Amino acid sequence: MEKDIQKQQEYKDIAQKYEPKPTVLKNIIWAFIVGGLICDIGQIFLNYFVSKGMNPEQAGTSVSIVMVFLGAFFTGLGIYDDIGRFAGAGSIVPITGFANSIVSPAMEFKKEGYVFGVAAKMFNIAGPVIVYGVSTSIIIGLIYLFFK
Repeated sequence: MEKDIQKQQEYKDIAQKYEPKPTVLKNIIWAFIVGGLICDIGQIFLNYFVSKGMNPEQAGTSVSIVMVFLGAFFTGLGIYDDIGRFAGAGSIVPITGFANSIVSPAMEFKKEGYVFGVAAKMFNIAGPVIVYGVSTSIIIGLIYLFFK
């Protein structure tokens, strides 16, 4: 028993010696740049929609629709996964990351069929977000209704 623990510790020491050091600062900078660029693209669409006569609320809804579409589209082409490997959290945080989290599992399980593959697996990651988002909005709505 003691020899096993000693061997495990030796293995951990050797593995730690050869493990590549993380480039935290570089990862933070790229996440900030890519996430910022995604948000800049959203702002460009917002400015465009407002310039075409939409009020800011309608324009915001339109921007959300366009950004979710772009996230899903680039996921389907395989481009968004490359961006995610490069940018990390910078690609996950914006709304395009939500679209990616829905489309990726659906594409992965497409070979299992549309019902048991795509439909069943599509909301594996995004499902809890949707459930908690809807539940929280209902609770906040009730609090607002009764304690207004």
